[in-house]
Amino acid sequence: MKPSFLSRAGLLLLVLGSGLLGGCAMVAVRSVPPADYVGLKRGDILGTGELSANTHETLNVIGVAAQSCDATHTRCIEAVASAAGLSHERRLSALAELWLQQGLAFTPEPSATRPDPRLHAWLEAARHAYAYLFLTERGPNERAFEDRQIQMLDTYNYATQEAVGALFAFQRQQAATGVNAAGIARALAATGWRLQSDLSALPALPGASHVAGLVPASSLRFDGLRSTYRRDGFGAELVAVMAPHPRDAEAQLPFSPMTSPVVTAFLRFGGEDLNSVLATREVTLVAYNPYRDSRVELHGQDIPLAANFTAGYGLWLARAGFARQSILTLLGRREGIAEPHIYLMQPYDPSRRVILMIHGLASSPEAWVNLANEILGDDTLREHFQIWQVYYPTNVPVPVNRAAIAEAVRVTRDTLDPDASDAARCNMVVIGHSMGGLLTRLLLSSSNDILWQTLLQQRGLDESEAGELRAALDSLVHFSPLPGVDRAVFLAAPHQGTVVAGSRLVHWLNRLIALPLTLLEGVDVVLAKMAGQGSRGGLQPLRLATGVDHLDAAHPFVKAAAGLPMHAGLAYHSVIARADPAIALAESDDGLVPYWSAHLPDALSEAIITSGHSVQETPAAILEIRRILHHDLASRSAVSTCD
Repeated sequence: MKPSFLSRAGLLLLVLGSGLLGGCAMVAVRSVPPADYVGLKRGDILGTGELSANTHETLNVIGVAAQSCDATHTRCIEAVASAAGLSHERRLSALAELWLQQGLAFTPEPSATRPDPRLHAWLEAARHAYAYLFLTERGPNERAFEDRQIQMLDTYNYATQEAVGALFAFQRQQAATGVNAAGIARALAATGWRLQSDLSALPALPGASHVAGLVPASSLRFDGLRSTYRRDGFGAELVAVMAPHPRDAEAQLPFSPMTSPVVTAFLRFGGEDLNSVLATREVTLVAYNPYRDSRVELHGQDIPLAANFTAGYGLWLARAGFARQSILTLLGRREGIAEPHIYLMQPYDPSRRVILMIHGLASSPEAWVNLANEILGDDTLREHFQIWQVYYPTNVPVPVNRAAIAEAVRVTRDTLDPDASDAARCNMVVIGHSMGGLLTRLLLSSSNDILWQTLLQQRGLDESEAGELRAALDSLVHFSPLPGVDRAVFLAAPHQGTVVAGSRLVHWLNRLIALPLTLLEGVDVVLAKMAGQGSRGGLQPLRLATGVDHLDAAHPFVKAAAGLPMHAGLAYHSVIARADPAIALAESDDGLVPYWSAHLPDALSEAIITSGHSVQETPAAILEIRRILHHDLASRSAVSTCD
């Protein structure tokens, strides 16, 4: 019986349908939107929470579905490790990401006797990424433009960050329970890894005893800082939170390093070739000071070290509590400070010149937050300068602060450079804002006999009547310029005082300001005697001036100080603010300091910026100071002496 037409047509349709289903429908195409471009090329477990396209491809090659790779098991890791036909680069990069997936998936339970169970996953991820970066057929330079190399560098750096954090937390926990170093080493060895550390590249930090905390720089975000400055490269960017020495007599130095220095750490695995590194369980934690070390050699490769130059500074300021303390200091409260202190923004470097920053009234090192950060973030300036910030009690009379700051600088230099041979001792730049500018002027001036004679005239005394007074106040009225300074920048500095400081409101506020008891001890006796002395007789008891008094344009001290000569050879610059650019410059002010008081006729440069009194916070002022510092470097053919 012959098949009917309909049956033959049905058979034909069936054949055609089978062909379509088995062939053409297997592949389809769709467009990738621009928003997905980077994610598809560079997305990985760290950025998207999903395995990267490279790892997906590797799993497809060996016949493993990525969806079956349970992050809490090692089946996929074992399959990739044992599969034949994979190149070293493909195998190592996939294993590094799969181990990283393991570490991210676990939520560890606290244990007093063993380290974080994720430590093994972090170390394995770091080891395989390390082997990929340095020990495959191609070196890092040959893969410089490949997305997978960037992913492996991120994998290594993140795994190292987490491994170092886990090691630190375990060691700190064990030490707190009385376990000694040998016991800690045995506990770590039980994990199958033999761990050592090399901290020889880190400097000693005077005033600090040990690391109390370790914070990943990548975990920090700051309000109040306009920029975050980093250097891309190899290693984990960390902030070491230091514990201060006990406050005993030996620790009472007038300076201290910033209590949260930045550190760059990396893990170096034992072995010099691929097979030995993959077989080893020996790893060394190496830490560097990124201000001093920018590169490291590993397996014949010159590698840039990663660094974060903002994180330590931002964390220090955020935890310091300066804003509240500076107000309490002005009011003479016990929680304030009674004498100047110098904070080193980085571990002392004998080869870098010092920028000394001095803040203004009722202020603190927080006044310099963005200026200091911008200098630390400028590669050229960071290479040549280190920042010291003065924190001083602004309620104290200006001459007292001048003498105390000069002494603090002297002790700091002599302690850090006892042989007086370091380049850091010379060519200092001093930057002062407001009252800090007035202090800068005095620090760089010669008093001759001007202030002493002014005091005698004010009290109606002659030399024969002032012997005891001279002995008590000699260091305050007779001084010479701070040595080793050859450039200064004055910001909104009231060189001739301000009329605002003499207003009724300020006089009323001045009554709230109290002086430290340590300052009053011994001085009050001299002042009382002065009240009954003098050719005019019947003098009123002398009230010891506050810092606010010494900003008053009518005060005899301010008038006398304005005429003191700054040392020969000093290069100085003015940054002056005016609140309203519509007002003639000569008649303008910044709300507190008038132009005529801030202006210095012989300044090398004078920048006029539309701003209120806190001009040091403005981008224009920061750019001007950076210009001055770069000009200083460009015009300096050789390091001069400290004379």
